[in-house]
Amino acid sequence: MRLGKSPLWLLPGIASLVAFAWLLTLVETAAAGRTYAAYGGVYIISSLAWLWAVEGVRPDRWDGIGAVICLVGAAVILLGPRAPV
Repeated sequence: MRLGKSPLWLLPGIASLVAFAWLLTLVETAAAGRTYAAYGGVYIISSLAWLWAVEGVRPDRWDGIGAVICLVGAAVILLGPRAPV
């Protein structure tokens, strides 16, 4: 955290995590892990957007490559064929 910034900035982040955890409890148990994988993909995109828009640091090619690898993994988890349960 940068010096001089109010710790109140933590409140929206904490509220978001609490809301996500609560929403995850509403998902069918068999799909909860896949829902978490989808959240991981959203988190990756959001963190790179934050890096660029707020911190003023443009993501480099390694950030992009890592994000693509993670997003492909999340897509496999979410969209892969499954045997009927």
